[in-house]
Amino acid sequence: MKAEGNHANAPLWGALFVVAASILWGTTGTAATLAPSVSPLAIGAVAMGVGGLLQAVYAARPIAGQWPGLVERWRLVSLAAAAVAVYPLAFYSSMRLSGVAIGTVVSIGSAPVAAALIERFTDHKPLTRRWILGAMLGVAGAGALSFAGHSPSGAEAADSWASTAGILLGLVAGGTYALYSWAAHRLIGGGISSRAAMGTVFGLGGLLLMPVLAVTGAPLLESWTNFSVGAYMALVPMFAGYVLFGWGLARIRASTATSISLLETVVAAVLAVLVVGERLPALGWLGAAVVLLSLFILTPGPRPKGRRQAQAARPSAGGLFPSPAPAQEGVEELAGAQPQQHNSRDDGGDRLAANSRDHEHKPQQAKG
Repeated sequence: MKAEGNHANAPLWGALFVVAASILWGTTGTAATLAPSVSPLAIGAVAMGVGGLLQAVYAARPIAGQWPGLVERWRLVSLAAAAVAVYPLAFYSSMRLSGVAIGTVVSIGSAPVAAALIERFTDHKPLTRRWILGAMLGVAGAGALSFAGHSPSGAEAADSWASTAGILLGLVAGGTYALYSWAAHRLIGGGISSRAAMGTVFGLGGLLLMPVLAVTGAPLLESWTNFSVGAYMALVPMFAGYVLFGWGLARIRASTATSISLLETVVAAVLAVLVVGERLPALGWLGAAVVLLSLFILTPGPRPKGRRQAQAARPSAGGLFPSPAPAQEGVEELAGAQPQQHNSRDDGGDRLAANSRDHEHKPQQAKG
């Protein structure tokens, strides 16, 4: 009964993990303002690159134990790692070129839509009315918050070419964020623990970012302030934040996780007011309230017992990236999420993640 209760609350815990990750991510903009001489490429490379390598070290034992399964899914792992490497470079460059407002709203606001489209066309998952309402409110609130709180500044932001390039890079950032979230969710749904999946994907992505850091990272060593900013970005929002995000992806679908992460814009705005000294007009506070309202809509509650018992297994789809059977839930958490059957203390928060591969061939049980 206890395990069943934990399973029923898994979507709620998944949402809370993503909320916690989003709070940490919301601190990155304020932290970056403390090191203005560091380029956006260097900020992105040190944050996601070093943070990704730390995730790989943290997950070394689960990765070693599940290496055959990871190798079997090498196409999916490679795709996710490439997306991890591209995302921070596009995201921070977008904000530098088009301004914080446009860069933030395009990057973060486009991610839930991109994730939903990826799930719709690759996994054939339906877009529920609840998700559509919550996502629309979240994107609208994030847009009002960003445009009310900031304005482009400097010659680069004033240049129309730079602004257009920033918008395009923002779309790239939103798409790659959605892509690696979807890929990590699918790895976890295929029997890989969230710790091993995130450690592998972000570790490889971090390796891809090391040449960028070597070329652009010299200013990080010019002062203790710059070094401290880089260390904080890598350790707290990127390492700890993405560990939490991985636990969340083990319990809710990627489109829901990316929608909940719109909370990042609220945290960033509040810190800008309290720490940086920016002023937020009434429209900005209204946008923050709308984003918070969207979280109540997007956050799933415990699943009814009848719905849990009604789920039936469906065979895994073939193709380039074989996928687990989708779950049917108000906002659809990972299908068949049950406590891990293997005995390992290394998986930490993964106990409610997808079934281990020992159960993949039982037709009466849904494979998540």
